[in-house]
Amino acid sequence: MTMTIPADSTDPKPQPTTDVLDAGTYPRLKEPHSPNRLELDGRWHQISKNYVIVQFISEGALLLVVLAAALVLWLGFGQWWALIPGVIIVVALLWTLIILPRQARAYGYMLREDDIVFRRGILWQRMVAVPYGRMQLVDVTHGPLDRGFGIAQLKLVTAAASSGATIPGLTQAGAEQLRDTLIAVAESRRTGL
Repeated sequence: MTMTIPADSTDPKPQPTTDVLDAGTYPRLKEPHSPNRLELDGRWHQISKNYVIVQFISEGALLLVVLAAALVLWLGFGQWWALIPGVIIVVALLWTLIILPRQARAYGYMLREDDIVFRRGILWQRMVAVPYGRMQLVDVTHGPLDRGFGIAQLKLVTAAASSGATIPGLTQAGAEQLRDTLIAVAESRRTGL
């Protein structure tokens, strides 16, 4: 969804014009079933499905390296103790790979009138609201594996380090559009302060 800023500075609310932000993403956000969850009005946007593939590849590569190192130390050098941390790390990485698809569906962000809200987490949930007027930097990064699968990461930086947010797994077009929209909205809000 592409956002545009209205010419009227009294209503700087982003207005939807296309579906760039939702192309290639999950259809709906996985939310907790608890009646005590925080409800927000608005439309949640998801991350790309390719994020899970990239994470599987990177976590799987780390899993293979740890497993190979433990086996080399055990079989090649007779260091049986290397199996203990090796097994612990392998089990933790396998658990991470198992919950990764569900965890990716819990990432979401919402563009509201005065701020952008980012949420993540299944058991330990985190919601961060970053006011448009307080944004100092909007950074889009993507590594070689991310570029290969067409995803990027958007980082919002404010004066307070704890109020920033990182949104992983956005499509590259969605990340660039969101960056441009956030910069335009932040500029209009800062000039109105």
